[in-house]
Amino acid sequence: ELFGIDHPILLGGMHHLGRSGVVAGVVNAGAMGFITPRSFDSLDEYRADLRRCRELTGGRPFGVNLTISRRPGFNQDAPAWIEIALEEGVRHFESAGTSPEELIEPIHRGGGVLMHKCPSVRHALTAERLGVDAVALVGLEEGGHPGANQLSTFVNGAVALERVRIPLVVGGGIGSGRQIAAALAMGADAVVMGSRFMVASEIEAHEALKQRIVALDEHCSIAILGTLNDTWRVMANETAREVQRLEAAGARSHREFGDLILSTRTRERVYLGGRVEEGIVSLGPAGGFADVVEPAADIVARLMRDAAEAAGRFVQRLHAPASACAA
Repeated sequence: ELFGIDHPILLGGMHHLGRSGVVAGVVNAGAMGFITPRSFDSLDEYRADLRRCRELTGGRPFGVNLTISRRPGFNQDAPAWIEIALEEGVRHFESAGTSPEELIEPIHRGGGVLMHKCPSVRHALTAERLGVDAVALVGLEEGGHPGANQLSTFVNGAVALERVRIPLVVGGGIGSGRQIAAALAMGADAVVMGSRFMVASEIEAHEALKQRIVALDEHCSIAILGTLNDTWRVMANETAREVQRLEAAGARSHREFGDLILSTRTRERVYLGGRVEEGIVSLGPAGGFADVVEPAADIVARLMRDAAEAAGRFVQRLHAPASACAA
């Protein structure tokens, strides 16, 4: 109800990949997606993509991701991201990174709602106190940056549901309809996903990367940069393993990894060039559920069909006679 969607699936922000094509595909299928302003080289390109998404969705609500960096100077465009989104009719926002405190007032003043994504129950409670409209709680399985959290998605979520009073979304490692059904049965209001949609046909990434992900299983990801207190869950490839080797050798600053960890390298070499070993790709174990390249709408449909089937079996078992359960 808060996001005006039919299905409890949110496509979270995807750096360089969160553009109108895949977001519109998800939105038109009845779910929610967030365009990532950091994916664009200029504010004009960002505005143009918002307009394209509005045309593609035909008036359905879609959102914008606001990832706020801890690094000085990396957030100077955040006020403009919000202002442009509101001017273009966007009313749904997802924030991540540092505290959402500075984002809440301008978004609410413009008639928008804000969901803050965070790695721990403590952060979720802080965000609730600050006045966000919903929180997304991620586990250590999340592709990208799950923070210093060492709890799994479902442990994190179960604890949060005892304490958080606003709508709660869970994410991290979720790539199947069975997991969606489990999250809803636990009491979550929706799930946030990313890795499962890396093989959507609308994703603007090289076909070689999509086929690599299709070929992977649930062991497709590894964690890097934990020694820098900047854990990053990524696709297991040669670049990620080289970062691990440098960490093991004592590297303790971002500078010591050179261009290995730069997103511009990933965009040029992997997303555009298809050289899948030569950059860092955010990916969690949910990538192991990606078994074919297909439209985002088909992914949503499969997820919801499988979730409904799993929920039906659960309800059947829940209400079965005790003797049948014992059998």
